[in-house]
Amino acid sequence: MYGGKGGLGKTTFSAATAFHLAQKGYKVLVFSVDPQASLSDIFERNIFGQGEVKIMDNLYACEIDADRRIKAYQEEVKKKILDMYGLETIPDEIENYIQAASAEPAMEESAIFDEVVNIVVKGGYDYYIYDLVPLGHALYYLSMASVYDAWIDKITKLREQMKEYDQVVAAVRRQKTTDEDKILGELLYIKDRINKSSGVLTDSEKTAFFFVLTPEEMIILDTVKAAELFSKFAVPIRGYIVNRVVPPELLQQNIPEYLRNRIAMQKDYLAKIDVQFGGRVLSRVPEFESDIRGLRMIERMAERMFEDEAAAGAGAATGAATGAQTAGATGGDGQ
Repeated sequence: MYGGKGGLGKTTFSAATAFHLAQKGYKVLVFSVDPQASLSDIFERNIFGQGEVKIMDNLYACEIDADRRIKAYQEEVKKKILDMYGLETIPDEIENYIQAASAEPAMEESAIFDEVVNIVVKGGYDYYIYDLVPLGHALYYLSMASVYDAWIDKITKLREQMKEYDQVVAAVRRQKTTDEDKILGELLYIKDRINKSSGVLTDSEKTAFFFVLTPEEMIILDTVKAAELFSKFAVPIRGYIVNRVVPPELLQQNIPEYLRNRIAMQKDYLAKIDVQFGGRVLSRVPEFESDIRGLRMIERMAERMFEDEAAAGAGAATGAATGAQTAGATGGDGQ
């Protein structure tokens, strides 16, 4: 998972990491829930809402269309209501409630969260690269697992108590007990899915989270706050990647004064980053001369990110550990 404020390079690193792993023979899915459709831009392909799109051998990309997912989510809810209660049609009051709920922000977030759970639980890939939405929304999605789990726990206990009561009443009246409780079964099914997905996302043997930041005052402060919050949700933070560093060797050339000032400013902020995050700063990635778009530029970024992979990944025993060690490995100006 790559996270950070918007516009810092999360999508670039996600695409480059996915490209690199695919070239090494792993089957990789890079996916995003960001409605800005950044993966479509960087791959120069219409990916948004198209499902899992093949980019090249071993590499697939997916951008979730929230509106389409909400409609599918509504239909799933309606079908389950019909099945559980043996109804032929959805009562008007329930239909009106479902339509009203679809306008709430929570419905969009729940639908997207459910799709992320689908992706993680379904399997089928060696690596999943999760291009997270900006920090605030990312925290919300990551917290939803624990919120849902607590809520379902309470509802499940109430449902189990109701089932026990029904069984007692049936025995007193000498009636046959009711069929399997479909609602309870559905609650337990949802709980199992959430636990599986959150288990993967918080498992340090399977998942590595990287913060992306740039050498700027506000970005550093926001990253510090976010890291504290992410830790509360047991997100396995593996390190920090500093992006868009202007190469200091440019000072030896005849460059404009504003560029000299920017290099000097970045030098101070890079020192602050080193003090704040210490040895967890995995790399400093230089600013490229143009936007990273298209497979050729993605390949260039991948080469830059992973050029020291052999040294960084030596002795790594597991795939997750290899990914965590090498995803931040850069060249000469890296650490």
